[in-house]
Amino acid sequence: MIRACFRLGTAAILLSAASGALAAGASVSSLKTRAIAGVEARAKMAQEITDSVFSFGELGFHEVETSRYLTDLLEKNGFTVERGVAGLPTGWVARWTYGSGGPVIALGSDIDGIPKASQKPGVPWHEPLVEGAPGHGEGHNSGQAVNIVAALAVKDLMEREKIPGTLMLWPGVAEELVAGKAFMVRDGVFKGVDEVIFTHVGDNLNTTWGQPSGTGLVSVQYTFKGESAHSAGAPWRGRSALDAVELMDMGWNMRREHLRPEQRSHYVITDGGDQPNVVPSLATVWYYFREQDFKRIRDNFEIGNEMAEGAAKMTGTTVTHRIVGTAAPRHFNKPMAEAAYANIKAVGLPQWTEGEQAFAKLVQKNVKAEKQDGLATKLDELEPPAEEPKSGGSDDIGDISWIVPTITIRYPANIPHLPGHNWSNAIAMATPIAHKGVVAGAKVVAMTTLDLLTKPELRRAARDYFTNVQTKDQKYQPMITAADKPALEINAETMDRFKPELAKYYYDPARYPTYLEQLGIPFPMLKEPAAGAGQ
Repeated sequence: MIRACFRLGTAAILLSAASGALAAGASVSSLKTRAIAGVEARAKMAQEITDSVFSFGELGFHEVETSRYLTDLLEKNGFTVERGVAGLPTGWVARWTYGSGGPVIALGSDIDGIPKASQKPGVPWHEPLVEGAPGHGEGHNSGQAVNIVAALAVKDLMEREKIPGTLMLWPGVAEELVAGKAFMVRDGVFKGVDEVIFTHVGDNLNTTWGQPSGTGLVSVQYTFKGESAHSAGAPWRGRSALDAVELMDMGWNMRREHLRPEQRSHYVITDGGDQPNVVPSLATVWYYFREQDFKRIRDNFEIGNEMAEGAAKMTGTTVTHRIVGTAAPRHFNKPMAEAAYANIKAVGLPQWTEGEQAFAKLVQKNVKAEKQDGLATKLDELEPPAEEPKSGGSDDIGDISWIVPTITIRYPANIPHLPGHNWSNAIAMATPIAHKGVVAGAKVVAMTTLDLLTKPELRRAARDYFTNVQTKDQKYQPMITAADKPALEINAETMDRFKPELAKYYYDPARYPTYLEQLGIPFPMLKEPAAGAGQ
C-alpha cells in the first residue's frame, strides 16, 4: 500500500510538470492521478480478462467465447453493445455516453490467435496446452484488458466531474487474416468517431507518428478449375488445377527478382486436390501482396492477377479470385502521439522482479534469440518517422488511420527478441509480465483519453494534422467493394476440431486467482527444459 501511494505521488508530480503550461493543467493532472488510481484498483480485473481470453485461444472470425465474455463484461459495467457489426459475427461495438456534445473516443484492440500456437503460459520451452491447437502466439489476449480497464477508470471520472463524451470500445476481428477492419470501415462503424486509440501488445511502452516501418497489403485467394481424369488411365483427358497453381507460384517466384526489395509476398496452397490418382479439378492458392503505399500494393495485385490468368491459359483451366482482406499502409497522428508520449514518460515501464528478468532471459535462451537481455528497462523515445521506412509486417488498423485521427499505443506485456507469430510469443501472455504490462498500458490509455476529452485544442491539432498533413495529398483507397464479404468459413474447421479440447482448459477466475494457479504452473519457472522437451 505504501509503495502504491508513492507511485501515485510520483506520477502526479511528473504529470504536473508535463501539463503545467496548460491553463487547466492542475485540473487535468488531478484527473490523471485519479485515473491511475482507478486503473490500479482494477488490476485484478485486468489480470482476469488477460488470462480468460488467453485460455480461449480462438482464431480469426471465430472469437466466439472471447466476444461473448468481453461484451457481457461491458454490459455489466453500463455499456450498450451492438453485436454482429459489419457482417462479422464476432464483431461488436460497445458505447457509453455522458452528457451531450462531447467527443467520441474509440478504443480498439485485436482479439484473435495464431494457428498451432497453443502453449502453456509460464513454461519457458515448447509445451502446448493442446497439441496442434491455436493459441495467443502474438498476445492479442491482452489488448482488450488494457482498453476496458482504462475505459472504466475514465468512465468514473466522466460521471463524477461531468465530462461530456462517448467511450466506444471495439475489437479487431481476424486481424491475423487482415480481414476485419476494412469491412468495419466500409460499413460505417467509425462514422462520427473523433479519435481512435488502438492498443497492441509489445515489449516496451511506446507510440509513433507518421508512417511507421511496415507495409499494407491485399490478401487474395486464386481458385483454378480444371477437369478431373484418371491420373494413370487417361491423364490426357484431365486439366490439372494444381498444375495451374504451381505454374502461378513459379511465375511469381521468378518475378520477385524484378520487384522492389521493400515488397513482401507469400502464399500457401490451401487446396491441392483430393488424391494422387485423380487429376485435380479444383485447386486454390492464397497470396498476401505487401507494399508500402496504395499504388504499389495495387500494382503487385495486378501482376498477381496476370500471373493467374497466364497459368490458367497454359493449363486449359479457368481462374477466379477473391479478396479475403486488406490493410492500408498505416499513418499515425502526430499531436495525439505527442500527448500519449508525455503520459508514457509519466507512467514509465513496470518494475520487473529479478525472477521475471531471469525467466525472460531463459525464454530468450531457449528460442536462441540474438539478444538475451531480458525485459525492457528503458523507455523507447518518440522519434520522427524514418524518411524511408523499412519494410515488414502489416496491420489493418491502417484502414482506420486514414479515416479518423489514430494512434497505436504498444504496452510491455511480452518478452523482447522472440520470433513473432510463434508459440514462444504466448509464453509470457498469462503471467505477471503480461499483467504488469497491461496495467501500464491501461494507465497511458486512460490518461490520453482524458487529454482528448478535456483539451479541445488537442482535438483541433489532431484534426488539423489529419486534414492538412496526412490526407492533404493522399486519400484513403479502399481495396474491397460493396460486393465483398468477410471470409467467415476460414478457420471454421480448425476451431470445430480443437474447441472441445481447448474448452477443458478455460480459465475459471471464480475458483483460481490466476490461470497459472489453475494449471499448476509455478512462476517464475527457472529450470532448464528436460532433454528433448520442446524440440
